[in-house]
Amino acid sequence: PTHSHNLQSPMSRPEVNGEGAGAAEQPGSQAKKRRVDKKNLRLDFHTHLLPRDLPDYKAEFGYGDGWVTFDHDQSKVKTQGNCRMMKNGSFFREIEPNCWDVDARIKDMDRDGIDVQVMCTVPVMFSYWAQPEHTVKVSQQLNNDLAEQCRKYPRRFIGLATVPMNDPTLAAAELKRCVQDLGMPGVQIGSHINKWNLDSPELKPFWLEAETLGAVVFIHPWDMELGGRHEKHWLPWLVGMPYETCHAVVCCLLGGVLQSYPKLKLCFAHGAGSFPFTLGRIEHGFHCRPDLCATASKHPPKYYIGKFHTDSIVHDGEALRCLISTIGAKKIVMGSDYPFPLGEVTGSAEGVYPGVYVDEATFLSDEETSDILAGNALELLSLKREDYGPEL
Repeated sequence: PTHSHNLQSPMSRPEVNGEGAGAAEQPGSQAKKRRVDKKNLRLDFHTHLLPRDLPDYKAEFGYGDGWVTFDHDQSKVKTQGNCRMMKNGSFFREIEPNCWDVDARIKDMDRDGIDVQVMCTVPVMFSYWAQPEHTVKVSQQLNNDLAEQCRKYPRRFIGLATVPMNDPTLAAAELKRCVQDLGMPGVQIGSHINKWNLDSPELKPFWLEAETLGAVVFIHPWDMELGGRHEKHWLPWLVGMPYETCHAVVCCLLGGVLQSYPKLKLCFAHGAGSFPFTLGRIEHGFHCRPDLCATASKHPPKYYIGKFHTDSIVHDGEALRCLISTIGAKKIVMGSDYPFPLGEVTGSAEGVYPGVYVDEATFLSDEETSDILAGNALELLSLKREDYGPEL
């Protein structure tokens, strides 16, 4: 099968900021619905940032068609200020300044009432397919740039590292550097690592180091199948991503990752994908076919509920109700997937903005709302409320 590395050809997807062209913001409609929340800190746990510039890795390393570079030649862009994202020297898509410019992000955050963003790289930059000694170099450059951007506004931004998971020993070492030297509270990894699922024994050095450091591990879907039956209807992003995340959750539960490393701080993107709605089926399989499902974990899947987090990006009020009912209000962190329009991002659709479905969840208590908007994330990241948010 053809895999994405979170990229599609320019002909198969819109060109501005990734997963769909940003719909023009309807003047007034967003402002009328958006709550200016003076009571609660609002922390967006799931956002992505790229460096302004990247080296020509193909020229530097001498191989690879998956490397990304940026072309800031303003005579070539459709909208002034934007940048052309290039893959293997060919145009891939045009991205807006909020993909790399933290000052542009601050303006959007202030517009949306977001006090703090947790930022991590875009999964296309994982580079797990490359030689590990090159993946670690890319990771270090991305992490150093991310730390530098966070230092510009330390009350507004928190960084999650990326590490060379294709060599778990190198990944453990880079995670330790990012936590101890760069002050990052965690890391983002993919939902699988090439042919390794997250319960593959090769990953033990990484899991052990993450648990030892108390680092949060944010697990993001990536590398979905694109070809054949998946070519139409944007299926890799609409169906493949929820599958990938559910697959990662099940590997961590049935595969014994949380059993072996019970103090791990795991958080799964996109509301854990399809997992909340299929938990009953997975639990039933554990009991009716223990020969297949109970081979690595002595505990059934539901035992682990309350032992990991998810973000809130499910795009629907009833889906959020299901997520909270399944995972628990104390284990959900608000996220948006900013700046990509497939997330809950202002201008992506009528009335949408970061945290809109949490705001509209009348079934939540004030305390639960406050927890989801920031409290749970701060607790997960082991950070103090008074250290974050705009200066009063």
